Amino acid sequence: MGLNETDVFMELAPKSTWRFDTKTELIEDIRNTLANYPGMNIGFTQPIQMRVSEMLTGGTGDISLKVFGNDIATLTSLAEEISALANKIPGASDVQMALIEGGKYVNIKLIPEVASQFGLSTQALSHYLKYQLEGLQISSLLDGNHAVPIVFIRAKNITSTADEISSIHALKQKLILMPNNVLLPLEQVANISMKNGPLLIEREKDNRFASVSANVVNRDVVSFVDELNMKIKNEIALPSGYTLTFGGEFESQQRATKNLLFLIPIALILIFIILFTTFNSLAKSSLIIANIPFALMGGVIALYVSNEYLSVPASVGFIALLGIAVLNGIVMISYFEQTKQAAESLHNRIIDGAKRRLRPVLMTATTAMFGLLPLVFATGPGAEIQKPLAIVVIGGLITSTITTLYLLPLFYCWLEKRNV
Repeated sequence: MGLNETDVFMELAPKSTWRFDTKTELIEDIRNTLANYPGMNIGFTQPIQMRVSEMLTGGTGDISLKVFGNDIATLTSLAEEISALANKIPGASDVQMALIEGGKYVNIKLIPEVASQFGLSTQALSHYLKYQLEGLQISSLLDGNHAVPIVFIRAKNITSTADEISSIHALKQKLILMPNNVLLPLEQVANISMKNGPLLIEREKDNRFASVSANVVNRDVVSFVDELNMKIKNEIALPSGYTLTFGGEFESQQRATKNLLFLIPIALILIFIILFTTFNSLAKSSLIIANIPFALMGGVIALYVSNEYLSVPASVGFIALLGIAVLNGIVMISYFEQTKQAAESLHNRIIDGAKRRLRPVLMTATTAMFGLLPLVFATGPGAEIQKPLAIVVIGGLITSTITTLYLLPLFYCWLEKRNV
């Protein structure tokens, strides 16, 4: 975090006291109020979400675009152009560029002739100025659980340090004690000037970069990144040696998608092997596995109805549905297999089995749904992570339960008739 950045944590009052119906309206009102302050770029996020994003990708927004290159001025120019493009894309919110240039520094360079004449080193001058301006911590005092520093400082400095260095001229007149106990103004000891420099130089794998972050509202992150990437390619010519990467929530989602594409087939194969060794039937194992697409379909529908988008927590919910959908199918098919030796007809056996398994299947599904229901309506810290997961699982439970109770017995009956 640069010198020009800060985090402000806001704890909301009880919702009954709000002037707005939703948190989105409240955020929009705060954003409009702060927009009157020139030069201020703001972004809204949740504490847990922000820390997780910073830990995984180094950015705090849904999207964190990094421009890599060597020249700071060029990086700044490219980041400004990309920031302007991002603001034009529908769904962009809180677009901000990490400021690189704009810092002002006091450059103090020791005069070699004076240094050699009085035996003064750059390090000694630096320490002397630090003690003069900040004081010297000589010890600390324990006040309960807090350590209070004890600082040795000139009495005059306690009230007038800020006034003494409020200008370059004042700093030049600051007296410096030389090694031979002679007092000289700082301007006779060193060359002093104001110098423009970077506020922050960020690096990743030893490469300089400038970053542009943004949040995405009312659309999915992937389509936003695709549109922004296309606009950058069409409208901005990157100099040789400069590259772009996308991070933030988008990077986490892409990484999770790759992992899912690798792990889900392995999970399905292992589930199928376990089912086959249990029922010793390829057809019945496939019948239970066929319940999974209906569960996934329910999760997709639930995301669409709730106006949520595919994210890392939602992906975790889809993984959970694999086991839940198979569990319901096993409960039903295993009972059908246990009653195979009964003397009654296939039709009556399946109807009786569906009736007897109705309560266990419904109890399993409703217990899980009611347990996840508070997460769907959660508004506190971490709700943005919990909510998509709960929505996916509840939606999948509804469709997989319906499939288990109605379609699975029909398909089982059809398979048994074919075997006969």
